[in-house]
Amino acid sequence: MAQIIDGRALAAKFRGEIAAKVQSFTRRAGFPPGLAVVLVGEDPASQIYVRSKEKACREVGFYSKVHCLPQETTQSELLELVESLNTDPRIHGILVQLPVPDQIDSKAVINSIDPAKDVDGFHPVNMGRLVTGQPGLVPCTPRGIMELLKSTGIEIAGKNALVIGRSNIVGKPVAALLLAANATVTVAHSKTVGLPALARSADILVVAVGRKELVKGDWIKPGAVVIDVGMNRVEGKLYGDVAFQEAAQKAAFITPVPGGVGPMTIAMLLANTLDAAEAIIRG
Repeated sequence: MAQIIDGRALAAKFRGEIAAKVQSFTRRAGFPPGLAVVLVGEDPASQIYVRSKEKACREVGFYSKVHCLPQETTQSELLELVESLNTDPRIHGILVQLPVPDQIDSKAVINSIDPAKDVDGFHPVNMGRLVTGQPGLVPCTPRGIMELLKSTGIEIAGKNALVIGRSNIVGKPVAALLLAANATVTVAHSKTVGLPALARSADILVVAVGRKELVKGDWIKPGAVVIDVGMNRVEGKLYGDVAFQEAAQKAAFITPVPGGVGPMTIAMLLANTLDAAEAIIRG
């Protein structure tokens, strides 16, 4: 039976460490790190995420500002707000909660954020730095996944890693991070032929496709590490992208849903904001 990778416990450890660093930063700088979160519209899931981020900011001692904009906000109005946050000295991190309403081009919004304040790590400058192995702000969920993997004590170098999912938010950046850690990485997606056989060869399996229990137990290589990024709400219950009970019979380590990747995403958002604040005061 697999050992559960407890994302809540690991995230709590990181938040405690970040809170201590925030105290030190605030003493040195004379002000706390600042995070601005922008929410457009009334998407229920986004509202929950924003509230949890705001709570986490308060707990570690950040200055936090939430901007809630109406559903009918225009793209130009949103870009104007982002530009004001780019130049606000109290703000070191900017996060525009996705998805945004249809009248707004999310790529234009991401591109408008100062890369030095892009704590989501989605700006092309930060994505380019990640792929080319240069310092930059790393997307929060992939950064959290790497910390979850490190917590198991396994050696990533030399392992066969399969990432199922090729999004800019998770799939592509986590593949780059695994490559940087010297894993041999395959990226699979909806057009991949022979996916179960590919999965059976993976020592590390990261699944981020948004399909309830796509990965079955007989897809898992005995002794593999399984990171389930899926959050699929069906009839009021959350399911991952991996059939947990089946997979846990074969894997050595596995993340649960909920309580695995999710808490680490918010912890890494805090870490990115602190990193951004440190970089800004260093000039």
